[in-house]
Amino acid sequence: MPWHQRQPPCSNSTSSEPEVSPTTLLIKDADCIATMDDQGQEWRHASILIRDHEIVAIGPTSALPPDLLAQATQTIDARGHIVIPGLVNTHHHMFQSLTRAVPAAQNAELFGWLRTLYPMWARLTPEMIHVSTQVAMAELLLSGCTTSSDHLYLYPNGIRLDDSIAAASEIGMRFHACRGSMSVGESAGGLPPDSLVEREADILKDSQRLIDTFHDARRFAMLRVALAPCSPFSVSPELMRDSARLARSSGQGGVRLHTHLAENDHDVAYTREKFNCTPTEYAEMQEWLGDDVWHAHCVRLDEHGIGRFAATHTGVAHCPCSNMRLASGIAPVRRMLDAGVPVGLGVDGSASNDAAHMLGEARQAMLLARVGRSLQPFGCDYGPADMAAREALRLATRGGAQVLGRDDIGQIALGMAADLAIYDLQTLAMAGSAIHDPVASLLMTQPAQTAWTIVHGRIVSDHGHITTVLLPSLIERHNKLALQLA
Repeated sequence: MPWHQRQPPCSNSTSSEPEVSPTTLLIKDADCIATMDDQGQEWRHASILIRDHEIVAIGPTSALPPDLLAQATQTIDARGHIVIPGLVNTHHHMFQSLTRAVPAAQNAELFGWLRTLYPMWARLTPEMIHVSTQVAMAELLLSGCTTSSDHLYLYPNGIRLDDSIAAASEIGMRFHACRGSMSVGESAGGLPPDSLVEREADILKDSQRLIDTFHDARRFAMLRVALAPCSPFSVSPELMRDSARLARSSGQGGVRLHTHLAENDHDVAYTREKFNCTPTEYAEMQEWLGDDVWHAHCVRLDEHGIGRFAATHTGVAHCPCSNMRLASGIAPVRRMLDAGVPVGLGVDGSASNDAAHMLGEARQAMLLARVGRSLQPFGCDYGPADMAAREALRLATRGGAQVLGRDDIGQIALGMAADLAIYDLQTLAMAGSAIHDPVASLLMTQPAQTAWTIVHGRIVSDHGHITTVLLPSLIERHNKLALQLA
């Protein structure tokens, strides 16, 4: 049977620096490896060899040369397990893990929900951002997510995006840090209170600082920066345009752009009343369509909007749980995909989802797509085939990688980042399902957590334990801070 190996680069014999022996991790004898590669290859009784942070060999264990397997300095016995690419989360507000299930916000739609929580969020501190980021990331890692973006748009009391970045570095998650912003408060016709908005000149200055200090455009980067004015109802058109131009002129080839768009009917009505156009038309006028842009939600994206997103390769972060939690509606994901719009998945803010389980988000995307078209006013046929399990898993891996502009994550293949999620097929949740189709079983039954989660070649989660931080102490501190906010 075939197998694949990536040859190591030739050593530089003239270098005066001592050679460092690479760490080599072998994932051995997995029952199934679902690669999510271009061919959709699924290997049975197969192994993966990782050198440092890169996949260097993959294939049936019986076909891999014994001397190659012997290079491993660490081995995971993956018998009875399935391996998939690490999941990719394209939209989150990690600070909101501090305000999950707040009673006054449990039954509100988007604008009412925000107005309820803004006063609490005004009391956030740098420590709260650091701790809540790690709690959110721990939850994501345990579910199989290895790369996440985060949209931090509140900066009271000395908070900086640096607080999130430090938290991500410590816990070991691949991170796209989005410098969010709000500049139009209630007195100027916006939604947020005036106390939570910033001066636009300060926003742009800090955006440039963050790009210059932190953005890493290299392959396998663990940290990238994006610019993310919050929404049409919280920033000015001028800030949208200035942010887009700054992003495209900065870094090595520019940085990406992210915002919320067309999230619910009130969002669309605000754009029509304030700017006399649709959300898509507004985005296009502000230079916010393109293959370096991704928008969150897009629940109310109309046919014209879908066409413009497809033509410009503008991405969408689909957040099914949050959209249901806030009764925003069902995003037309099937029509987006059919038109060629890049779509990834997002768990969205913990307080508008109340969970951060990426595999669960993929399952909800699959289920919601199956009923979604029955509720759309287009007279389309619908049914279970509207979103198959493997397609939902592809949204959570390859789709997310595309939306974030990554060509080094989202699949298990030679030369790709060693970001992997490994699940036990012999658990109660998988009983009676994995024996038929282990890949689909992940979406149909949704196991609670991984056996191992590997990021950049490093085991960061091992059977429910985060290896990089002391989780019980983190949870205890997080709960105390959440009580302070309340």
